[in-house]
Amino acid sequence: MLQYPSINPVAFSIGPLAVHWYGLMYLIGFVGAWILLTFRAKKINSVWTKENVSDIIFYGALGVIIGGRVGYILFYNFTEFLHAPWTLFQVWKGGMSFHGGLIGVIVMMWFYSRKIHKRLVDLTDFIVPVVPIGLGAGRIGNFINGELWGRVTDVPWGMVYPSAGMLSRHPSELYEFLLEGVLLFIILWWFSSKPRPRYAVSGLFLLCYGDFRFFAEFFREPDSQLGYLLFHWMTMGQLLCVPMIVIGLGMMAYAYHYVKKS
Repeated sequence: MLQYPSINPVAFSIGPLAVHWYGLMYLIGFVGAWILLTFRAKKINSVWTKENVSDIIFYGALGVIIGGRVGYILFYNFTEFLHAPWTLFQVWKGGMSFHGGLIGVIVMMWFYSRKIHKRLVDLTDFIVPVVPIGLGAGRIGNFINGELWGRVTDVPWGMVYPSAGMLSRHPSELYEFLLEGVLLFIILWWFSSKPRPRYAVSGLFLLCYGDFRFFAEFFREPDSQLGYLLFHWMTMGQLLCVPMIVIGLGMMAYAYHYVKKS
């Protein structure tokens, strides 16, 4: 059993301005994505320019922030929102949803794809290999904040989180960092390093993330305001991953059975 290493969530302060580690993780995610997309634009896919990459990061950031917040309210805290709609804007209290952020990014990329007269799927096939950089950084931010901890366990690497009582718990943020960040990046970067049929890279992202997140949710403590939604074991995170897995499988099948033959 390990003791959670209490870390100050504030990285540094400049006068009255406090810069939090969680915010820096977002910055790391966006900067890392910009660097790797620039590399891909030069070495792998000459269709995209530096200007495209900068625009993608801008539109993507808007989608992540707006969609992530709205998604959290709708998927995880809707009852409170109905009683106090202004909670939507209380971002300093925390609360971001990956699935909401994903929808937000897709919407913003759709707008951008129309602006530059390219297919949405060509855009998503280009950008999804770098998405795990932000996902992994975000999970490290969750760990630093001591939030989204796991279920009670007796495994030797279980941690006691001061904010979760005295029982040992799975460090589920680190599990998700390894699955959604490290492993997902390796798979997508390798897969996209060679020419693939249209839809295949995007489909693999949806399939792998959905599987990894679904699995990790078995170790993560369900949200207290929701608990289990179905069968006394399925969480909101798992429920939201089901359509990702189905759509991902469908896109992969379409890519290799129809697009590749055309």
